[in-house]
Amino acid sequence: MKPQNGDTVRVHYTGTLADGSEFDTSRGRDPLSFTLGEGSVIPGFESAVTELEVGETTTVTIPAAQAYGERIEEARQQVPLDAFGESLPQVGWGVELQGPDGQLVNAMVANIDDEFVTLDFNHPLAGEDLTFDLELVQIVSE
Repeated sequence: MKPQNGDTVRVHYTGTLADGSEFDTSRGRDPLSFTLGEGSVIPGFESAVTELEVGETTTVTIPAAQAYGERIEEARQQVPLDAFGESLPQVGWGVELQGPDGQLVNAMVANIDDEFVTLDFNHPLAGEDLTFDLELVQIVSE
C-alpha cells in the first residue's frame, strides 16, 4: 500500500550533491517522520515517497528549482563590520538576525573585508540539484 495525503510516514534517506558528497542522512538515527501534504519537506522528496510501498527504496534527483530554489544574488547583503561589535565573525559561520518584523532569519557569512561583512540569506542548498536515496520504513494512517 502506498501512502496517501494526510498519512504520517517514516523515511530513511541519504542526500547527496551532484559531486557525490553527502549533505545529510538519517542512517544511524531514527527515520525522518512527516505528514504528507503539510509541506514540511521539499516537494520532490514528498512526491518520491508517495510512490513507495513500505520496505521499498528509490533514488530520486530533485532539480534545484524544486528543492531549495536557485541562488538569488540579491539575497546577499553587506553589513558594516562594526555591527558585530567585539565578536568578529568568520567566513562560513551561520548567524541569526532579527528582521524588521521581529522574525528571526538565518544567514551565512560569505565574505569579510576591512569594512563590511557579506551575509548570504540563501538556503545553504539553494542552487543545488539534490539526490536522495529513500526507503519508506512505515506508514501511520491518520
